[in-house]
Amino acid sequence: MESVTSAFPIWHIPLKHARYLNEKQIQILQKDLEIFTIGDLFKHYPFRYEDRSIITEINKIHLGSNYLQVKGEFIKFETLGEGRTKRLIGQFIDQTGTIDVVWFQKIESIQKVIRTKQTYLIYGKLTHFNGRSSFTHPEIENYSASEKRSGQEPIYNSTETLKRFGLDSKGLGKIIEWNLNAFSNEIIEPFSNNKLIQWDLLSLRDALKQIHRPTDDLNLEKAKKRLKVEEVFPLQFYLQKKKKANHEVSEGFYFPKLQSFTEFYNSTLPYQLTNAQKRVLKEIRKDVTSGKQMNRLLQGDVGSGKTIVSFLSMLMAIDNGFQACLMAPTEILSNQHLHSLTPFANATGTSIALLTGSTKTSERKRIAEELKNGTLKILIGTHALIEEKVSFQKLGLSIIDEQHRFGVAQRAKLHSKNEGDLPPHVLVMTATPIPRTLAMSIYGDLDISVIDELPPGRKEITTVHRTESKRLSVFGFIRQQVQEGRQIYIVYPLIEESETMDLNNLMEGFESITRAFPDLYVSMVHGKMKPKDKDFEMARFVKGETQIMVATTVIEVGVNVPNASIMIIENSERFGLTQMHQLRGRVGRGEYQSYCILMTGLKLSKEGKERIETMVLTSNGFEIAEKDLKMRGPGDLLGTKQSGISDLKLTNLSTDGELLEKIKDWVLELIYEDPDLLLPDNQSLKRHLDLKNKDKIQWSKVS
Repeated sequence: MESVTSAFPIWHIPLKHARYLNEKQIQILQKDLEIFTIGDLFKHYPFRYEDRSIITEINKIHLGSNYLQVKGEFIKFETLGEGRTKRLIGQFIDQTGTIDVVWFQKIESIQKVIRTKQTYLIYGKLTHFNGRSSFTHPEIENYSASEKRSGQEPIYNSTETLKRFGLDSKGLGKIIEWNLNAFSNEIIEPFSNNKLIQWDLLSLRDALKQIHRPTDDLNLEKAKKRLKVEEVFPLQFYLQKKKKANHEVSEGFYFPKLQSFTEFYNSTLPYQLTNAQKRVLKEIRKDVTSGKQMNRLLQGDVGSGKTIVSFLSMLMAIDNGFQACLMAPTEILSNQHLHSLTPFANATGTSIALLTGSTKTSERKRIAEELKNGTLKILIGTHALIEEKVSFQKLGLSIIDEQHRFGVAQRAKLHSKNEGDLPPHVLVMTATPIPRTLAMSIYGDLDISVIDELPPGRKEITTVHRTESKRLSVFGFIRQQVQEGRQIYIVYPLIEESETMDLNNLMEGFESITRAFPDLYVSMVHGKMKPKDKDFEMARFVKGETQIMVATTVIEVGVNVPNASIMIIENSERFGLTQMHQLRGRVGRGEYQSYCILMTGLKLSKEGKERIETMVLTSNGFEIAEKDLKMRGPGDLLGTKQSGISDLKLTNLSTDGELLEKIKDWVLELIYEDPDLLLPDNQSLKRHLDLKNKDKIQWSKVS
């Protein structure tokens, strides 16, 4: 035992060292449940609990009864049917009545172990047919009067294969309980006793025991709280420590001058900024005159005016003799930024260029020279910006759009683009509104700015739900809008499991649209097209050469066509709320009233109906993101693999906001007291955090 735990901390002990498991069971646990270590086994938490202290009398069972437990004995068995219809029926009685227990599988095995005139406890889901109730394949165990039944019996996720090898819910529970006892002394408490008392937390050992075998409701809640702290604390600790380092240690460029900024703001700005935009600019201004490196996340809903804020931020750098760059995830979005920013750049006499995979060699050479000699002030582009050949004279500000679409290693390369020692200021932008708890957990190392109001005069997009039976009237509406000179988007879902199905779906849609509107020009864009073909089709639509754009979600971000007034989302029940909101934001960009039509089949799941209703009722991106977080969890809102959020098993970011705030406060308190965890009381926590992060890339090191 000593050799195992000295070689591995408890969380990393390979599963082969677990007690009471044979080799086959270990293989299936690894394959079916991705349990590879003792720690993984302990973190296979129950997904619900059942009250097994209650025994129901058979005559109290009614047609509305669901899961319940009865005590009694079998008085006879009968085998009926043949082949697939063969079944074993046992007649089970207590002092009040009789109920049937039915088995369709493993009939011979059951006949060998289940006996008449022996007292059993039966637990399971009731089925009701023709006014009669019965149990089908229930859990059965010998009744012992001396065994105390728990009011909180843990129920674990299992699989059919695991069940065949004795690891159903009950079997898993026993294995976990036995191993918790066997390795109990190896579960080292990371927090000092003082902190446990101060923060009102169970010890880690007690919390693990209570979550798997709770003694009562209160201790179960305490166990959940303690294990949520276990999940969130390490992530928050490294994020907050990084943030503190940014503020205190990371020296940054100083931008005191505001000459062209002031001239542009006072004379050329084409519209009045909202109060939210002004507030954000003040926050950025404070950062770039603090002498520390800025690391700021700028959140703003679709159409909230992030582009002008980003340009004014660039002017802060340019006024002080520096260059700025803006990196976007796609060529379409990069082109869109160029199109939006060029008029502003021209108005201030600022040089601007675009660098993408499609940029010609001669143009690349010109850009490289002008970047190097400092005459090119703003460079916009895709990941082409981080190629080794791209070198700035003095890069003062890096703006990264739609951050979660870039790998961390890619973003890190922007930090090394300066020949000097200091990194550029970093402004991260996202048009995906992120609920506060999620932003705090993923971007806790960044200062967060929010543009939470839309510019005045922007018309609200009318959103309606239409089923397949209304398709002809939708086509009529399309015709009417085209006659008025407007353009239309029709978007089909991306079904990850089947790219072939995606394209077939899209192609069928394209054919039906061209049949319905033979006199109109229709563009088509999808992810399988070559970038130049995609850009060609998009350009035709932008220029108004085609009236209808049929696409997959590749047009979700960044396309700006002021003349497009209708967004039709086909099979909208297959989209997440945030994605639908992003798509809806592609229209309503001009002076015309715009519409979003959510098409679905007649039958909708409860969740599908809820998503559609939310879209029709609100256009507030932050409300929608909160709802999406509650319904689908964080993994679908952002690619969270790189953030550690995907490791959360108990913590619910939509309902645990108060606890998350507390954990953040505890982390800040600890960092203030002992940032490097050198005090004797914090040695165990330091080891614990180091081990937890030993095998992971420290994503928090890069904005």
